[in-house]
Amino acid sequence: MKIYDVENFPNPLRVRIALAEKNATDKVEFVAVDLLNGEHRTEAFLAKNPLAGVPVLELDDGTYIAECTAITEYIDSSFAGPSLTGVEAKERAVINMVQKRAESMVLDAVASYFHHATDGLGPALETYQNVAWGEKQGEKARQGFVYFNTVLANSAYVAGENFSVADITLYAGLVFAGFAKIAIPSELSHLIAWQQKVSQRPSIVA
Repeated sequence: MKIYDVENFPNPLRVRIALAEKNATDKVEFVAVDLLNGEHRTEAFLAKNPLAGVPVLELDDGTYIAECTAITEYIDSSFAGPSLTGVEAKERAVINMVQKRAESMVLDAVASYFHHATDGLGPALETYQNVAWGEKQGEKARQGFVYFNTVLANSAYVAGENFSVADITLYAGLVFAGFAKIAIPSELSHLIAWQQKVSQRPSIVA
C-alpha cells in the first residue's frame, strides 16, 4: 500500500496516527506530494483524487481511497489491535457521530479560517479568499472548543472511555488551530488536559 500525503499537514496527520495506533506504519509506503508547488492539482494526481486533497491511499490492486474517514476505516479493519472505529453497533454509531462533530466543528472550521482569514498557503494556492467567512469559521472553531470541553468533563475521551478516531480528528484539529494561532482559552481545562494526555500517546510522541 502507498499513502500520498504531506507530512505534518492536518489530515495526513490523522492517518499517520491511526496507522501508528495499529502498529502498521511500516506496512505502507509514504509518497510525498509537493503540494506547495501545486502537484495536487496536476492531471496525474487528480486521477487519484479528483478533489485534489491529501492523503490518498493506494491499495495493491490499484484502488485509490481518499477522505480520512474512509482511509482510517480501512486501516482499522485491516490491521490487528484495539478498534478505533468501534465494535458494537451503538459504539460505532457514537464514534461516527462525534468524529463528524470534531471534523465539522473544529478541524474543518479551523481550515476555513486558515485558508480565508490568513495568508494561508500563499497567493499562488489561495486563489479565492472570503475573509468574513474565514473569521466566522474561526469563531465556529472556538465554539467547538467549548463544546468538546463540556464533553470531556464527563468522559475520558471524546466518544466515551476508549480512544477512537474521534479523538484523532479532534487532536489534529487542535494542532491545526495552534498553527493557525487560534488559542484554546485557559478556562477550558478539560480540553487542555485531554490534549496533553493524547499528545503523550506513543502513536503521537513517535
